[in-house]
Amino acid sequence: MTETNRNRLMLLIAIVMAAIYLFPLYWMYITALKSGSEMFATPPTFWPSVPQWSTYAFVWESRGMGRYLWNSLIIASGAVVLITVLGVGCAYVLARYRNGWVDIGLFLILMLQVLPASLMITPIFVGFSQLGMLDYPRLAVIIAIAAKSMPFFVVLVRATFMAVPMELEEAALVDGNSRVGAFFHIVLPLARNGILVSAILIFMQAFGEFVYSKSIIQDIELQPASVGLNSFMGPNTNEWNNIMAYATIYVTPILAIFVLLQRRIVSGLTSGAIK
Repeated sequence: MTETNRNRLMLLIAIVMAAIYLFPLYWMYITALKSGSEMFATPPTFWPSVPQWSTYAFVWESRGMGRYLWNSLIIASGAVVLITVLGVGCAYVLARYRNGWVDIGLFLILMLQVLPASLMITPIFVGFSQLGMLDYPRLAVIIAIAAKSMPFFVVLVRATFMAVPMELEEAALVDGNSRVGAFFHIVLPLARNGILVSAILIFMQAFGEFVYSKSIIQDIELQPASVGLNSFMGPNTNEWNNIMAYATIYVTPILAIFVLLQRRIVSGLTSGAIK
């Protein structure tokens, strides 16, 4: 097989795999535009005969999606700010003062990431209850998300800091800068791309968080969009077009962020791998 044919075959395989991966997303979008009878038609239609654009307006108004999305934005932004403020300093220290114990500690902490949120919510809920944090449910959810996502953020940003040559800091110290000044004026500007990308990934994860919000936030006025989507579910659920319309409104902003920033995300994730 020639090099050209091999490249064409790999491209074809990539297109097929991408189509399979993206088909559920496509199905979500078109189901939101179908009428009630067309959703259950056999064989299924791959494009609605008469798109029901009014479904989006109905779901937005009847489900109060503006409130849900605002709550999701507050929780995700709060978690990102908390993780960034605490995690950047931690990642810098771990990048500059390296030894075997640090690597072992990071590995053990990362192992906690395999524990599902449904397993962690019970001790977290009990602890927050004893501390009186349940009186501030959104803050409690932000702290829970930060505790869960902090190791992931620290590992990514640590790799970014490790890619910044220490010689630059040493030169800044020789020129009269303090360690703090060298960090803010030399290291941080060079690492901002990796920090930004890590923060975006944390935001996308926090924006879709469900378990902590469902368990801790009981006031419907404070619940995020992920919990609002769950309110559709019931033993006799059949309004799948409304569910898909809600999911479309919920997911599209995150997809838009990812598509617009995909090059920056990829470059940021790989910046610590090449020195």
